[in-house]
Parts: sequence; structure tokens; C-alpha cells
Amino acid sequence: MKGAKILNQLTFLRRIVAISEAGLAYANDRFDQERYQELHQLAIDQLSSLSDTPVSKIQQLFANESGYPTPKVDVRAFIKHDDSVLLVEDRSGRWALPGGFAEIGWTPSENVAKEVDEETGLKVNVEALRAIYDTSLRSDIPQFTQYYKLIFKCRILDGHFQKNSETVTMDWFSLDNLPPLSLKRTTKEQLDQLFNGSIHVD
Repeated sequence: MKGAKILNQLTFLRRIVAISEAGLAYANDRFDQERYQELHQLAIDQLSSLSDTPVSKIQQLFANESGYPTPKVDVRAFIKHDDSVLLVEDRSGRWALPGGFAEIGWTPSENVAKEVDEETGLKVNVEALRAIYDTSLRSDIPQFTQYYKLIFKCRILDGHFQKNSETVTMDWFSLDNLPPLSLKRTTKEQLDQLFNGSIHVD
């Protein structure tokens, strides 16, 4: 119940931040600008209070936003071999499906293929979109920013693990023998749905 209450509060405050940022981007009247700025600061203060995070850190999270605010896009690759899935380990010792933020100038499938290449050294063929998750619906790990997570089924063409700045290693895991997961990136529930073959859309 507590998690659901926090999720509702976060959803409300994210909307206030988004509305105030849109107002700051499009309002021409000086007084309207001042009101939107005040509304934005009140929402930031409440986010800080809710999460015990310094106001300055939350301000940094929104500092680069301009124009009409929209969710960010995270792309991930689901690469399966028999009853195992390919995961990558980050420098904190947590594991996730390979992927990351989508970059402007690339299509979604190009983005996920690029992320797999950068994090594993593997060349893949992107076959199908398998799931779309909205991270704002999660109450277990509330996040300030809303993300749309796109997960694509991919097939390995060639390559082997290459040392890189983002991941430590990669490995194959069955559902009943998963390593510690980076839960902001990949959850057991998501992997269950992907293995079951169902297409998930939030």
C-alpha cells in the first residue's frame, strides 16, 4: 500500500513538473512565466521531500529538459538460446538485458543493435518488438523520470564479447538461475513474460 501511495504521489508530481515545463516553454506573458517557475520549484521541492534527495540533484535531472516534456526511451535486446537469455553485467555487479537510452538520428531497431554491439561486441539481427513497458507504473522502484522501455527480440549473427566502458562481461542464464538483476533495467517478471512468448504493451 505504501508503494502504491508513493507511486501515486510521484505520478502527480511528474505531471506538475511536465505541465510547468510546458508552460515555461510556451507561455509569453512574464507573469505566467513566473507562475510556472514557482509551480515547477514547488514540485521539485516536493519530489525532494518524498525521496530524501537533495533539491540540487533533482534540479540537475530536469536541467537539460526544454520544450514540451515527453517520456524518455530505453531500448533492450532479448536474445534467447534454448532455455537461456543473454544478460550483461554492469560495474555495480548487477545484470540486465543489453541496451540503453535511444539516441536521436537512429531508428529504434538501429538503436538496440548499436547498444548490443557497444555492450557485448555482438552483431545482431533485430527481428521483432516484443514488449513496451511504462516505468511510471512500477511501485517497487519509483523513478523521477518516466521511461518507455522497448524490448526487441534479436538474433546473433556473429561476434564475441569485447571489453568496453559500460559492461564487465556477458553470460547466459536460465530463468531458475538468474544473477542479481539491475531492477531499474530488467526484472524477473519481464523475463518471464518474454520467455512465455507473449507480447506485452503497458
